[in-house]
Amino acid sequence: MSEVSEVSESAALRLVLAPVRSQLAAAIVAAALGGVLGVVGFTFLALSLRALLQTPDDRGAMVWLLVAALAATLVRFALRAWSFRISHLASYELEELLRSDLTEHLARLPLGEVQRLGSGAVKKIVQDDVRALHGLVADATPLAGVAIATPVAATVVMFATDWRLTLAALAAVPLTMFTMWLAARDHPEQRRRYDSANEAVNAAVVEFAQGMPVVRTFDDGSTTFSRFQWRVSDFTKAIDEWNATSRTPALLTRTFIAPLPTLLAILIVGSLLVGQGTLDVAQLLVFLVIGTSVVEGVTPLMWLNHYVAESRAAAVRIASLLAIPPMLEPLHPQPPVDASITFRGVRFGYGSGAVALDSIDLDIPAGTVCALVGPSGSGKSTITRLVARFWDVAAGSVRVGGVDVREIDSQELLRHLALVFQEPFLASDTVAANIRLARPTATDAEVQAAAKAARVHDFVVHELPLGYETVVGERGGRLSGGQRQRIALARAILADAPIVVLDEATAFADPENEALIQDAVAELASGKTVLVIAHRLASVVGADQIAVLDRGRIVERGKHPELLAAGGLYARMWRHAERAQDWQLGGRR
Repeated sequence: MSEVSEVSESAALRLVLAPVRSQLAAAIVAAALGGVLGVVGFTFLALSLRALLQTPDDRGAMVWLLVAALAATLVRFALRAWSFRISHLASYELEELLRSDLTEHLARLPLGEVQRLGSGAVKKIVQDDVRALHGLVADATPLAGVAIATPVAATVVMFATDWRLTLAALAAVPLTMFTMWLAARDHPEQRRRYDSANEAVNAAVVEFAQGMPVVRTFDDGSTTFSRFQWRVSDFTKAIDEWNATSRTPALLTRTFIAPLPTLLAILIVGSLLVGQGTLDVAQLLVFLVIGTSVVEGVTPLMWLNHYVAESRAAAVRIASLLAIPPMLEPLHPQPPVDASITFRGVRFGYGSGAVALDSIDLDIPAGTVCALVGPSGSGKSTITRLVARFWDVAAGSVRVGGVDVREIDSQELLRHLALVFQEPFLASDTVAANIRLARPTATDAEVQAAAKAARVHDFVVHELPLGYETVVGERGGRLSGGQRQRIALARAILADAPIVVLDEATAFADPENEALIQDAVAELASGKTVLVIAHRLASVVGADQIAVLDRGRIVERGKHPELLAAGGLYARMWRHAERAQDWQLGGRR
């Protein structure tokens, strides 16, 4: 994310905290009242000592002052506890609200935009950045009330007692505020380096864990672990450099906010005034009890600044995600009339500005099979994703069932499509739950019928320990690639959508799984409109039409024999595919 200005960071923080503004105000007021009562309690305690010194025989006034001091202290602690209760409840409410808003907003974004963000960034925003606000909302809010009210109340009491001694008690405040300002200054470049180094360490840990099979095979661990050590060292250096900028000011701040310097100033000046007869000992006692409250009261400002600085970057990322425009829904949605797909003059480019598709015209009648072939990066996947409206076209139109996809309700459009990608996605749930994602109301019998059609039922029943109730692990990690693909196909079969979009499901399957997957695909595609990306040309020789793409354009179109006879790009790809089939270890067959 690009560096944002201080104003925009503050605006983002205000925007993100807006839902709990009233609770935060209540917490600040309660904490402020508690801070005032803390000063009042110490003042009553000092007055009771003065009463004891001035009228030692009259204990009544002293007792009442001690009772008042105790009452003020108890109410202070009650208000403090209430303030923290309000702020913590507000924090939990804000976290729940933000995560709900973020997930609902993500559900309204174009699917391509969600893919562009990436799972790592989405996880960081929804989980880590929202959690980063907890310290500011739950802890810093009461601190702010105390930091404001305590010094003000103490200063008022001291001025009412003796203005000269008040100036002595406040002597350390300007120096404290100045050193706090030095310690709290933001250093954007060092903050960026710290964030970058922190991300690099996390990436190295993930790389080391996920690449363990490769690391153990090709590396004794020294190279990969050394890379991790370098990143940890860089991270440590970034922390040291950042800390070095505030180390001296922080040390001075801790010195000035300690009680001793202020108490020494009060004792020195107070002793002189008492010796001159212009101040009595009882007044000096008041200052000795509450004189350090001003300097100590501003200590929470240090923590407050830390919480605010930590929360700003998180708030910017949250607000930036919420600011991404959602996919526009039609005011008067129209349902598709059939299962045909039509591209007319389609032009599309990604955010980089490069044109991914240009002048695409393609007609896929209902109930037919259209295969997309071409070199990597030619635009095949982009075409399939435009059908599902992952993005909107820059020019032209994509029609499903005779209706522009922009005029179809997004949920209705997706119900009209069954998408099966090359890398299937399975949730960390049971087999049955993963299949039932296509239709949550499906019965067990319907789930099992879909699994039988996808040629995965026997495997689930006979090889998985709990059958359909077996949890497949994160992203289906407990299953092989072919098993995951067949479960994904069962899900698509259960959806029973009239249009099937396939990013060839057998691309990375072993021979046994490939045969089973091909049977499942045939079951899925029966009587449907099929748009398939073909990585293996032999799998689509029977397609009703084959569209050949190159550099974002359709350069050939026709059936397999026609394209071979034309001697163009498709014919060259076919020859290369045949040569690849003849390859074996040690040379050609």
